[in-house]
Amino acid sequence: MEENAAFLEAIQELRNIEKKKNFDQTIDLIINLKEFDVRREAFSTFVTLPVKIKEKKILGFFEKDSEIIDTIKKDDFGRYKEKKDMKKLIKQYDFFIANAKLMPSVATSFGRVLGPVGKMPSPQLGIVASEDDKIVESIVNKINSTVRVRVKEPSIKVPIAKESFKDEDIVKNALAFYHKVLETLPRQKDNVKNVKIKFTMSKPVNIEI
Repeated sequence: MEENAAFLEAIQELRNIEKKKNFDQTIDLIINLKEFDVRREAFSTFVTLPVKIKEKKILGFFEKDSEIIDTIKKDDFGRYKEKKDMKKLIKQYDFFIANAKLMPSVATSFGRVLGPVGKMPSPQLGIVASEDDKIVESIVNKINSTVRVRVKEPSIKVPIAKESFKDEDIVKNALAFYHKVLETLPRQKDNVKNVKIKFTMSKPVNIEI
């Protein structure tokens, strides 16, 4: 079946079998892998989706306060020496960015907690050369349309939409994510066992690609 039609059919099947809940469920895309050694071939990448899922809560490690996002300035890094204080930040914020000049200090002060959970500011998406409002706003917009893929097991599961989205918008996001993962895998389609889609509370539905 043609990809677009296959994804659309799976979404419609999902809507038919899942009773409407009293909250807007997240839609997850699941790509199960085969012939992929996660210990040797694990990868991490960012996927920009055509349709934004939600506004993410973003914190900047900056030299001065920002009008765009919450900030922790370098002079205040010392206030977060305790692990429990850093863990509060992890719960409070979805994403962290930093001024490139401050990255050595950020790594020293916050790396031991942000690193293991994949929230350290990244050169791919999260380190800025300037704290200019336009640059910060631009990266915030990009972050809000981006999901991170970190493969640590032979199954990739990422939120790509909300139940309230139009079917065609869910398809756009699902296809963008699927193709980005394919091009990142060493053997592309040969590394894909199957592809499924699900709501937060539902069983997965197979996508017959």
